[in-house]
Amino acid sequence: MKTALLMVDIQNDYFAAGANPLEDSESAALNAKRLLEKFRLDNAEIVHIQHIAQRTDASFFIPGTVGCNIHQLVQPLGNEKVIIKHFPNSFRDTELFDYLQSRQISHLVICGMMTHMCIDATTRAAKDLGFTCTLIADACATKELKFDNHLIKATDVHQSFVAALSYFYATTKTTEQFLTE
Repeated sequence: MKTALLMVDIQNDYFAAGANPLEDSESAALNAKRLLEKFRLDNAEIVHIQHIAQRTDASFFIPGTVGCNIHQLVQPLGNEKVIIKHFPNSFRDTELFDYLQSRQISHLVICGMMTHMCIDATTRAAKDLGFTCTLIADACATKELKFDNHLIKATDVHQSFVAALSYFYATTKTTEQFLTE
C-alpha cells in the first residue's frame, strides 16, 4: 500500500492574525510539521492543498492576500505537489484524484484545517473514491460553531467530527501514535 501525506488548507488566515482564526491552529500546524518532516525524511509522497476563494462574498483566502498563503511552518518544497481548490472537498474540480492514481497511492494520511468542513469533506470523499484514510486528529484544527442559538465549543466540534469519521471513513490517530508505529 503506497501512502501520501495530504495537508489540507494549513493557511495563514486560520492563525491568530488571520481573517478566520481557528482554535489551536498553531498546535495543529506544529504536529502537521512533524508529519511533514517524517514524510520528507522517508522521501514519501506529499500533497499540499491550498484553498483559494472564488466567491465574491468570501471573507478569507482571498486571492493575492498573505492570508491565502500556506503557513510558514509547512511551506511546500519545490518538489512537493500543491493543488489549488475552491470547495471544501479537495477532490471536487481538482486534479487530486488523477494525481494520486498516477502515483498508485491507495492510503492517505490526512491533516489540516478545518476539521468540521474541509477535513470532513475531503476524508469522506477519499474513502468514497476507494482510498484508505488515516486522520491525524491532533494535526487538525477547527473553531466554535453556532446552531439554533447554541454555541458549540471548538473542542466539541473537533471531537464530534473526528469521532464520526473514525466510525467508517478513517482510522484516527495522534501524531505521536502515527510517528511511533
